[in-house]
This record gives sequence, structure tokens and C-alpha cells, in this order.
Amino acid sequence: METIAVESAGAVATVRLNRPSVLNALNLQMLDELSRTFAELDADENVRAVILTGTGPKAFAAGADISELNALPSARAAEAQARRGQALTRALERMHVPVIAAVNGFALGGGCELAMACDIRIASENARFGQPEVNLGILPGYGGTQRAARLVGEGMAMYLCLTGEMIDAAEALRVGLVQRVVPFDELQAEARRIADLIASKAPLAVGAAKRAVAAAGSLSLDDGLALEAQLFGRAVMTDDFREGSSAFLGKRKPDFRGR
Repeated sequence: METIAVESAGAVATVRLNRPSVLNALNLQMLDELSRTFAELDADENVRAVILTGTGPKAFAAGADISELNALPSARAAEAQARRGQALTRALERMHVPVIAAVNGFALGGGCELAMACDIRIASENARFGQPEVNLGILPGYGGTQRAARLVGEGMAMYLCLTGEMIDAAEALRVGLVQRVVPFDELQAEARRIADLIASKAPLAVGAAKRAVAAAGSLSLDDGLALEAQLFGRAVMTDDFREGSSAFLGKRKPDFRGR
């Protein structure tokens, strides 16, 4: 990998966007390398949580590579590139294991879209979020219009996508774009604490809970409840539930195996 770095420690994998000289801008090579990496991590039974972050103190990812966008020859080619970005963010959402975005510095354009596709977002106090594409004469293309509306509501999504203005970490927390804000020097430790906490739980149950919560935005309440009940029924029949319930009754720490 030339544009990202991957580290594993225990059941947690960390993926770093690694183009700090251009504020970790998302070029096509990075999109491809991220797609391959997420697919490999999703297939690895030893991985129970993933942290996605940026290299350096200045940026998580400052957006798509503008030089590549400027060289696109046609509307068809531009749509194809948007579809590639959308496929990456969709694959990220569909991973069985939870993904935690540890956002340091700028998360703009494609960077903000990538963070929004993660399951949990932790921001450092110096983080800045925005969808500034209108400043260039385009609109978000990697899912920003759709995920922003789902995460922060239509009004705030309109504000971000129509004005191109950035919001700071405190505002992102207030509107629900991120779940926690910590000092910069505590960001990685906090992301790792949350990842380790998730990794200690029953992996089949974590995956089922992720699927149920993610489906809530697109299902009616009745259909969502039906899915929840179905997943609950399957979970009760797993070895992990038998282990978890036995450990609870025996007042010991459970040893979940993902079965």
C-alpha cells in the first residue's frame, strides 16, 4: 500500500490515510487501496473492530484530489468516479465489524463523506468538518448529501452542502455528526479504548446490532422491529450467548469466540 498504512494489535486494526503532504486527499489509488483493505479486514475473523484515521495533525482527509477531478473528460467519467467513491463508503457501512473514525484536523468533502460512512465518529478538538464542493462548482459525490441528511437532519445537511462552510468539533458534536470530542493528544487513545471495548463483546451480537441500527433509517418501524426480532432469535441460539449467559450467572468474564 502506498497511500494508506495498516496496523493490527490484538483484535483491532488501524487504517491510516497516509498522504500527509496533500492533507491525505483521496485520489483514485487511495480509493482502490482502501476498498481492498476493508474487504480483507472484513474477511479476517481475528479482526473485531477497525479504526480509521489520518496521518499527521492537520487532516483526517481534506477531500478528493482536485487535480484528478479537473482532468475528468466527461459527465459519464465524473459519474463513474462518484460511483467508485460511493461504492467505497457503502462497503465501509456494510462491513460486519464496526469502524470508528478518529478525526484529526480537516475532514472535508470526500474526507467528511468517508467519516460519515463509519459507525462511530470521535473528533479531536482541532477537527473541522464540511462539504465545500459548491465552492468548486460541484456537489458532494461520495454520499455526502444522503448521509448528512440521515445523520444531522435535512436542515443541517442543506446548510453544509449549500454554503460550503466548515463547522468545528463542538458544533459537530452538538448536531450529532460526532459522538465524542477529546483533546488532540487523547484522540488515538480514546478511539482505541472504544475499539477495545467493542472487540471485547460477542462479535456476532455486535454485527447483528450494527445491521439492525443501520437498517432503521430505511425501514418502517414494523419492518425494523421484525428484523430486530429475527436477529435476536438467531443470537439466542449462538455459542456466544450460551457463553455470555453462563459467564454472567457464574460471575466471570466471558470468552466470546464468534460462534
